[in-house]
Amino acid sequence: MEHTSLQYTIEGAPDYAFIDVKLPQDTIIKVEASSMATMDTNIEMKTKFKGGLSRFLTGESIFINEFKTKNGSGRIGIAPSMPGDIKHVYLDGNQAIFLQNSGFLASSTDVVVESKFQGLMKGFFSGEGLFLIKCSGRGDLFFNSYGAIIELDVNDGYVVDTGNIVGFTEGLEYEITTIGGYRSLFLSGEGLVAKFRGSGKIWIQTKKVRPLVYWANPFRPQKG
Repeated sequence: MEHTSLQYTIEGAPDYAFIDVKLPQDTIIKVEASSMATMDTNIEMKTKFKGGLSRFLTGESIFINEFKTKNGSGRIGIAPSMPGDIKHVYLDGNQAIFLQNSGFLASSTDVVVESKFQGLMKGFFSGEGLFLIKCSGRGDLFFNSYGAIIELDVNDGYVVDTGNIVGFTEGLEYEITTIGGYRSLFLSGEGLVAKFRGSGKIWIQTKKVRPLVYWANPFRPQKG
C-alpha cells in the first residue's frame, strides 16, 4: 500500500486523468495555476508566486494556487490542462524529483516546489524550456503528462527522447545529445535525447507535444 498523507482518487487515467482530493479542516494543498476544476464552498484560494520579477521575465517563475479548507473538511477536483495521465509519489524527505517545466500539478503543503536552471544549452536543445521544477521535502506530489505515464527503473544508464521525459529522481545525471549526429536530427524524424547515468527512476510520457503541433499546423486558419 502506497504511503500518502492525503486521501485522493484518480479518475479517467491514463487518457483524461482527474484527481479528487479530500482535505481535512485547515489543510492546504498547492495546485498549479488554472488546474482547479471543482471545490466545496468552504475552500479558499490564495495565489503564490515562486520567484521574483526578474525570474518571471525569464520564464523561470511558477504560479501556484494554495487552497485551504475552513469550517470542516472539503473536496477539491484537479484537472491538468493536457489530456493524459497523473502520477502520485510520496516524498519522504530523502530524495527530490525533477519535473519538466509543465509537469507539476499539485502537492501537499510541506513539499518545496522551486524552479532550477538547466543550463543554456540543455534547455535550448531539450525543447522543454530552460528550467526544471525541483520538488523536495516530505508529502504528496502529483504530476501530469501528455499521454500515459510509464515508470522506469534505471540502474546504469538509459536514453530517453527529451519530448518523452516527465520527471526523474535526484542523483541521476544526464546530457543532451543526438542519435546519429545532427544531420540525422533533421532527416530521421528523431529528436534530441537525454542520456542518463546512475541509478534512480525516470517517468516518461507516451505522447510528445511537438508532433501534435506539427500535425495541427496545416489546419490553422490562414489570413487572406
